[in-house]
Amino acid sequence: MRLNKIQQAREQIEKSCAKIGRLVQVMEVCGTHTVALFRHGIRSLLPKNLKLLSGPGCPVCVTDQGYIDTVIDLAGRPDCIIATYGDMIRVPGKNTSLERLSLPNVRIVLSSDDAVTLAKNHPDKTVVFVAVGFETTTPATAVAIEQADKFGLNNFTVLCGHKLVLPAMRALLSGRNDKIDAFLCPGHVSIILGSRAYEPIVKEFKRPCVVGGFEAEQILSGLAKICEQIEQNKPAVDSVYGLAVRPEGNKTSQQWMEKYFEPCDGPWRGLGCIPQGSLRIKDTYAKFDAQKRFSIAQMPAEEPCGCLCGQVLCGLIEPSQCGLFGKKCTPDHPVGPCMVSTEGACAAWYKYGK
Repeated sequence: MRLNKIQQAREQIEKSCAKIGRLVQVMEVCGTHTVALFRHGIRSLLPKNLKLLSGPGCPVCVTDQGYIDTVIDLAGRPDCIIATYGDMIRVPGKNTSLERLSLPNVRIVLSSDDAVTLAKNHPDKTVVFVAVGFETTTPATAVAIEQADKFGLNNFTVLCGHKLVLPAMRALLSGRNDKIDAFLCPGHVSIILGSRAYEPIVKEFKRPCVVGGFEAEQILSGLAKICEQIEQNKPAVDSVYGLAVRPEGNKTSQQWMEKYFEPCDGPWRGLGCIPQGSLRIKDTYAKFDAQKRFSIAQMPAEEPCGCLCGQVLCGLIEPSQCGLFGKKCTPDHPVGPCMVSTEGACAAWYKYGK
């Protein structure tokens, strides 16, 4: 049955692309989709005039270098403990990375709750939770702030690096890469936001937005719907991930986010400053804001010499078109963040032989 659906989707894609008669560029706004496309060999199943672009869907990749340098500076303070997810320790800052520093006060955590536990167990230290990610991980950070407030843990802080997907999509179509014909929208983020969240993108830019899961059948079905919409010139919001994504999203998670965070202008690697594209902790909970606790100014972001991660994240080039790819920049010795994360486009292209 699944093979039949896969074949039907392929036939629909072929049929629509033949009628469209031009290059169609679809961006997947999710690092997990980028990896799944390679793992399932989907690119080899598509017609030549359908091109898939890897977008800014990896939170590690879009975290600006200024943020990384701030974390590294805080890691040098003897009164701090840095609590971070494992993939962040390898992201290079201007001169080094947390991994290279190998400091005893840098702790890898598996959840935001682990960071709260560190604050409980080390009352003489200020714990700085390195909070990055999109709408998927933001509610968990909100819960951590609530727990710290409940337990009176004034030594718990959050260095907020959370970002919002919809403003990034709008920024891409507003100038960074207006050649994008449609979006294969992220599955995990859409669980929180809901499929209706993409309606303003469709209305303003007339681009199809289809939410997809991560199995081959779901991805191909999503691409088939996109191609059919382009063929018929009827852009719309749709979803092939109905088991997980509801139109209204997860209201509880949305409420957690709204309670503790508010949108603000902020830098994205490769996309520059995106209006209302980042989150900051609300003033009501300012005592948990590491940026305010340590009076941190925005540090200037500098791209490593020769690194084209920014253009990769905007879908302007493929990773193999960067002169550093596979030479000076490899997963063992990454120059840019797209080669660090397992969901980064460069790491995926390298792993799967591109």
